[in-house]
Amino acid sequence: MTALSDENLPEIEIPTPTYDRSRLSPGIVHVGVGGFHRAHQAMYVDAWLNSGDPDAYGWGICGVGVLPHDARMRDVLKEQDGLYTLVLKDADGSWEPRVIGSITDYLLAPDDPEAVIEQMAAETTRIVSLTVTEGGYNVHPVTGEFDAGNPAVQADLEPGATPTTTFGLVVEALARRRDRGLAPFTVMSCDNIQGNGHVAAKMFTAFARLRDPELGDWLAGAVRFPNSMVDRITPGTTDEDRDAVAERFGIADGWPVVCEPFTQWVLEDDFSLGRPALETVGVQVVDDVTPYELMKLRLLNASHQALCYFGYLAGYRLVHDVAQDPLFARFLLAYMEREGSPTLAPVPGIDLDAYRRQLIERFSNAHVRDTVARLCAESSDRIPKWLLPVIRENLAAGRDVTLASAVVASWARYADAVDEDGEPITVVDRLSATLTERARRQREDPLAFVRDRELFGDLIDHEPFVSAYLGTLGSLYERGSRATLERLMGADAR
Repeated sequence: MTALSDENLPEIEIPTPTYDRSRLSPGIVHVGVGGFHRAHQAMYVDAWLNSGDPDAYGWGICGVGVLPHDARMRDVLKEQDGLYTLVLKDADGSWEPRVIGSITDYLLAPDDPEAVIEQMAAETTRIVSLTVTEGGYNVHPVTGEFDAGNPAVQADLEPGATPTTTFGLVVEALARRRDRGLAPFTVMSCDNIQGNGHVAAKMFTAFARLRDPELGDWLAGAVRFPNSMVDRITPGTTDEDRDAVAERFGIADGWPVVCEPFTQWVLEDDFSLGRPALETVGVQVVDDVTPYELMKLRLLNASHQALCYFGYLAGYRLVHDVAQDPLFARFLLAYMEREGSPTLAPVPGIDLDAYRRQLIERFSNAHVRDTVARLCAESSDRIPKWLLPVIRENLAAGRDVTLASAVVASWARYADAVDEDGEPITVVDRLSATLTERARRQREDPLAFVRDRELFGDLIDHEPFVSAYLGTLGSLYERGSRATLERLMGADAR
C-alpha cells in the first residue's frame, strides 16, 4: 500500500500530476474545500497545469476551512501534501482515477485567522473563490437582504473582533489590500445560487458597510464578483470508497473523491487581476451566465428535490434506484417539461430536450451511488432558491404549478420525520426542529408547514398553489408516495 504524498508519486500507477508541484504558488484562495470543489474547480486547475502552460504555475490553490469540523480536511490534506485521488465512475461500471495536485496548502481559520487573512491579502492572491453552500451567504429567505441579525455576523462586527465568518475574513483581507495600495482580488462564487456573483457582491458589500460605510462603498466599486454555473454530481466519500481506492489502485488515501463523469462550468469573464485559462480545459467562459444557471438550478437541482422526498418516503435510499423506477422518471420529466422549462429563456448551444433526458441518465448511474438522504438535507436553503422561483414565475404567467407544488408537499410530508413504514427519518436541516414541529401539526392544520412567510413568502395566498399542495399532501398521508405519483401522472406507470 502506497501512502499518498509528493515523495511517493513515482510509485503510483494511476495518472498523477505531470507538472512540478514545487513550482506552484497560490494565486487562488478557496473557502470551503469539500468533495465538490475537489471534483470540480480543483480538477479544472489541475487539468490546466497538466496541459504544460507555464502561466499555470502561479494559479495553485490554497484551501481554507472556516468551521471547526474542517479540521479533518486540514489533517488529511496536510498528511498527503494536498494530494487526493479523484475517481470518475462511469455508468458502464468502469472507473477513471487520477491524482489531483492543484491544492498547495490548507489553512483552518479557527486555528489561525490571521494566517488566512494574510494569505488572502498577499499580492500573489488574485482570486478568492467560494463553495460555502447555499446557506453560507447569509441571505434572508424572503427579503433577499443580508441578515445582519446573525449572531456570528454581529460578533464579527464588534470593534477589534477577530473574524470567524467568511464575511469577516474576506472583508478584512480586502481592507488590508486597500490600505497597502494593492488592487483587490476577485471574489468568485461557485455555489448553486441564481446570480451567485450578484448575491455574493450584495452580501459582502452589506457586511462591509455595516463595518465601515466608506469601506463598503469602496468594495462595491472596486471588487469583481463574476457569476458562474457549476455542475457535477459528487456524493459524499464513504469508507467503502476509501477501501476501493486502496484495493484497486494500492493507494492509501484518507479522503478520495468520487463523482460522475459529466462536468460543466460556465463562468462569466469578469476578473480584475487575470484568471486561469480555463477555457483551454473545457470551461465555458461567457459574457452572460444567466441562461445556463437557470437551466441547471430549475432542471437539475429542482429535479433532485422532486426526486428525493417522494423517493425516500417510498423506501428508496440510493438516487439511481429512484431514477430507474419508470414512475419516478416519468414524474421528473413531466416536472421539467411542463413547469421547469417554461420559466427558461433559450440557452445558447443547449438542446433542452436532450439535456432533460441526459439528467435522468445521470441520476440513473448506479455506480455513483449518490444517496437520497444527501439530496434531502438542508432543504430550507435549497427549496426557496431552486423550486419556489419556478412556482412564482408560473403563477405570475398563469401557468400550471401542480407538480412543483407537489414537491413542496412531499418535503412537508418528509419533514414529519417518520416514513411510510413508521420508521424515523433524521431531518438534516438548520431549521429541523421548527420544520418537524410544523409538519406534525399539518394533520389538524394542513397548511401549517407553508404558513411560514420567512420561507414561503406569499405562496399561501395563491389558490392554485394551495389547491395543488393540499391535494398532494392529503394523498401522501392517505395513499402513500407511489399512489400519489400515479395519481399525479394520471396512470400507473410501473
